[in-house]
Amino acid sequence: MKKSLSLFFSMQRDLIVGGQAVMEGVMMRTPSAYAIACRKKDGTIIHTAEKLPKWSDKHKWLNLPVLRGGATLIQSMALGVKALNFSARIYEEDLEAEKALAKSKAAQTQAVYAEGTADENFTKAPAKVTMPEASKAKKSSQSASAVGSIIFALAFNVLLFVVAPLILTNVLFIVLGWAQAPVLATDAGFWQTVKAYVWEIKPDSWVAFNLIDGIVRMIFFITMIFSMSYQRDIRRVFEYHGAEHKTVFNWEKGLDLTIDNARVQKRQHPRCGTSFLMVVMIVAIVLFSVIKFDAMWMNLVVRIALMPLVAGLSYEIIRYAAKKESGAIFKFMTLPGIWLQNITTQEPDGDQLEVAIVSLKESLKLEPSEGETAHVFERKPEAAV
Repeated sequence: MKKSLSLFFSMQRDLIVGGQAVMEGVMMRTPSAYAIACRKKDGTIIHTAEKLPKWSDKHKWLNLPVLRGGATLIQSMALGVKALNFSARIYEEDLEAEKALAKSKAAQTQAVYAEGTADENFTKAPAKVTMPEASKAKKSSQSASAVGSIIFALAFNVLLFVVAPLILTNVLFIVLGWAQAPVLATDAGFWQTVKAYVWEIKPDSWVAFNLIDGIVRMIFFITMIFSMSYQRDIRRVFEYHGAEHKTVFNWEKGLDLTIDNARVQKRQHPRCGTSFLMVVMIVAIVLFSVIKFDAMWMNLVVRIALMPLVAGLSYEIIRYAAKKESGAIFKFMTLPGIWLQNITTQEPDGDQLEVAIVSLKESLKLEPSEGETAHVFERKPEAAV
């Protein structure tokens, strides 16, 4: 019995976990479940947990290399939105509680005393208002809002990291004389000039064009991350991001999940979403080099269509680079993301580490029992950190 429990414990330690930082909290994901834990302003930790649907069991093709990356990315995005909504609700509840407390204090200072008594402590009792529970219509609107958030995020990222760099690179090449300049009429107006500069792409070297396009994309991404890090609320999220990474390292090293054990771990993890995005940009430079259409719209359509393939290949690189036996090339490709994590992760305090540990423990509670463990390790999916 003791031997079987020891085996189960060691197998549990092989579970690949990941997560995401949210407002005043952390979402942790294990192969079969996820949990979200957030700290309220009164110090209490609120958490929720749920089992994950087993897509790869129903659809075996989702286990295939590259394709599994796309499936994992979609599921991660859905979980991320759900985690952000949960943390936002906790944050709003705290704000409402603060407003109610402020109103209560204001009412006490302006109390109307009962007629016929001189006792200043004898005030009129406040009325207690009970708010109705959220209706089904409200819940459905929240789901629609979540879908809308995903669509908006995708559209924003396509515009910022695909459309804008491509147009900017084309204009830059024309201005520097590295691409064929458009022919303009002498009386061409502003919009005709703009259209001429962005309608066609005719660089002297497509390799150089795609390289500069990728560098511009990286500059956009790093600038966005760096500017966001100066916002106080975002910095708090980055601290929880650091707590999440330290807790994952704590788990992967087989140590007891405690604040002291997590505190001494590194903040930078090779399977981080930051590293994934940087690898996406590197893979995109290589893959987009095969695209050679003169028409701008054709380049845009093909690049957007290839994004699932780029994401799938990047997922496989991140997955393999995290293994000890991976080669130097794979580890080198994740280095830019590791360096960038010096910004996207900040040193957490003990309270933040406690939240991350609670989230991981709650997720682990929903993992299959000893009798079901073998089934879990047949599929053993990856989770982005």
